[in-house]
Amino acid sequence: MSKWDDIEPLHEKLDDVNYDKSKIPPYTLEDPLTFADGRKLVSTADWPQRRREILDIFAKEMYGQEPPPPDCLITEMFDEKVGALAGFAIRRQYKMWFRPDKSGPCINWIVFLPRYAKKPVPVIMFLNYNGNAELVADEDIPLMTSWHRNSQEINCTDHLVPPTVRGGLLNPENRTVMPINMLIARGYAVMSACYCEISPDPDPDYLTTEPEFRQEVFAYTGVFSLWGQRDETRMDNTTTLGAWAWGLSRGLDLAGKIDGIDASRPIVTGYSRLGKAAFLAAARDERFQVCVPIQCGGGGVTLAKRDYGESIGTEMMMFKHWYCKAYAKYAKNPPRLLTFDQHLLLASIAPRRVLVEAYNCPWFDMEGEFLACQAASPAWEFLGCPGFPPGEFPEAYDDGTV
Repeated sequence: MSKWDDIEPLHEKLDDVNYDKSKIPPYTLEDPLTFADGRKLVSTADWPQRRREILDIFAKEMYGQEPPPPDCLITEMFDEKVGALAGFAIRRQYKMWFRPDKSGPCINWIVFLPRYAKKPVPVIMFLNYNGNAELVADEDIPLMTSWHRNSQEINCTDHLVPPTVRGGLLNPENRTVMPINMLIARGYAVMSACYCEISPDPDPDYLTTEPEFRQEVFAYTGVFSLWGQRDETRMDNTTTLGAWAWGLSRGLDLAGKIDGIDASRPIVTGYSRLGKAAFLAAARDERFQVCVPIQCGGGGVTLAKRDYGESIGTEMMMFKHWYCKAYAKYAKNPPRLLTFDQHLLLASIAPRRVLVEAYNCPWFDMEGEFLACQAASPAWEFLGCPGFPPGEFPEAYDDGTV
């Protein structure tokens, strides 16, 4: 019998969801400035080693191993329009392959540049849900042809996105909004690709009636074909969140080749599961100078030990392809079993900038994100940067320096 067997489960069912703050269990958080063996960091020269240790923990226990950079990266621009967005932008479209013969996975990137910028500009990069056509209503942007899970929200019924997705990110009534025109006016370039072209994101198995699209069968396709035969006995296999984060890094590779983009000042962002991917990408790839994870909930910035809203139990039932198998063992009692939490991954981004955005939906546990920011703050302070302001979680909060 292992010591884990003696620990009582928090819930009758692992995927039960707690929305009662009075039932948040007591927990302690690990010090970002203390090595796993108990040694304290003495100088800033110790930080790279501690950062590497933190990333190794998350690779082994949660997000799976980080995929290597590709041996081959081919990009070709297939479209350019000078005068997009009412004349104020240059729109370019690129294809990206990872084999010399252009076989296998292909990612389509769309890029908007401020037309009248006098020098290279920083770039805001994100993955989209429904294909590049959802960024703006433009018939010259092809609809995505990769597999998409069926969705009543966008009226997708045959695993292909419908024409009605065009320009959806500019519609303020939609769940996800990205004001491309406003960002261009502010002097930023914008880059995006659809996460489905990196690797598909199937529904939970209990919602799937098509066996060929079950998570354990279909999720590990796309760019996973670049990494050889998958060893299903491993507990730390590469995950889809890891693949999407890897895709964002490949976008940054492309940005470095585009005239007009200052690739030394990239900003990575994303919403919900793609906020998690942006968060992981920034943690793993130090080239990202600013990270803006939006409403990313459990598995993102918020603390897992709180077991409030989206939890390890719900994640491993609904989204098991997002995480490696090792993560499932913590679902029984996260505050007792976890020896790490999301504040450590947040700290690994220091001293770079992070802006955590959310609205107060219990599923996403905005207070847990606030507390993660406070717990990660010592890393910024240790490295000589302003930390996160102290204090209790307020009713409304819109200011911070982490």
